[in-house]
Amino acid sequence: MNELVTGEAVALELRPARLPSRALAVLLDLVVAMAAYIAVTVVLVMSTSSLDEAAQFALSIVTFLLVLVGAPIAVETLSHGRSLGKMACGLRVVRDDGGPIRFRHALVRGAVGVIEILLTFGVIACVASLVSARGRRLGDVFAGTLVVRERVPESRSGFVPPPPPWLAGRFAGLDLSAVPDGLWLAVRQYLTRMQQLDPQVGWAMAERLAGDLAARTGAPVPPGVPPAAYLAAVVRERQDREAQRAFGTERGGVAPGAQAHGGPGPLGATGTPAAPTAPTAPVAPAAQPSPVSPSVPAAQPVPPTCVPPAGAAPAPSKERSEGSSGERPGTGFAPPA
Repeated sequence: MNELVTGEAVALELRPARLPSRALAVLLDLVVAMAAYIAVTVVLVMSTSSLDEAAQFALSIVTFLLVLVGAPIAVETLSHGRSLGKMACGLRVVRDDGGPIRFRHALVRGAVGVIEILLTFGVIACVASLVSARGRRLGDVFAGTLVVRERVPESRSGFVPPPPPWLAGRFAGLDLSAVPDGLWLAVRQYLTRMQQLDPQVGWAMAERLAGDLAARTGAPVPPGVPPAAYLAAVVRERQDREAQRAFGTERGGVAPGAQAHGGPGPLGATGTPAAPTAPTAPVAPAAQPSPVSPSVPAAQPVPPTCVPPAGAAPAPSKERSEGSSGERPGTGFAPPA
């Protein structure tokens, strides 16, 4: 695949179209153009039968130029390089730097195409396309254009590189509410393509984007932090916050209700997650005496080292570990009934 490089030293991942796909697109365009030419010619012959031969010959030349030359030029100009055949084959005509074509490009392509496609039945165009490294015909060479493929396999060009580990969580206190979506998009595009940029151009772009982002957040870039690493860390911070709002996850992908042991919720006596119970109406603390001490309400967790008062019979160990209250041994956490 030949890469196109823009004036900003950005390598574009555009794949030049080869001869088979281009020939099919030209064939479809010619079929449509010839059908339109025949229809227009029949209408003109029926409507100008009273004219002399010279006038009819002049009208036929004008019809040929308008339908077979002017119409394709107009279509490529208005559609920015996509004719009917190119749309069907997933092709597009672009400039050498990857930009959209204008009227002058389409005019040169159409004028040269009359000779190398229409008058020579495409022989010159096929030979020139086979010889060219990018599959260009003479019209593309004189116009400074290139036919590329729009339907290409998805690549990893949209992958945003992660920030350095030593910057993880460093920008958790930044206020990102004032950063517009356009700036986020510019930062993301830079991060996805910074490996394709010239080092000096990439560093200058990173400094400019980091300055704009720091002005929006109200906090300057920390000294000693490269601008690209700063941008990656702030983008990761924004992604973490969006994931927390959307999915209820905290940093690292841990659910907010997860316990320290890594489980999704309270554990039963055997160490397995307890089955979820339907929520019940709140009950006054006096109505639920604690299985450990009758003087302590159930709503207050009892420490594991709590000793029952004198005169009270200690609860059996089996009830304390596997009682109906679902109390976990060693934690003092008594989930609601």
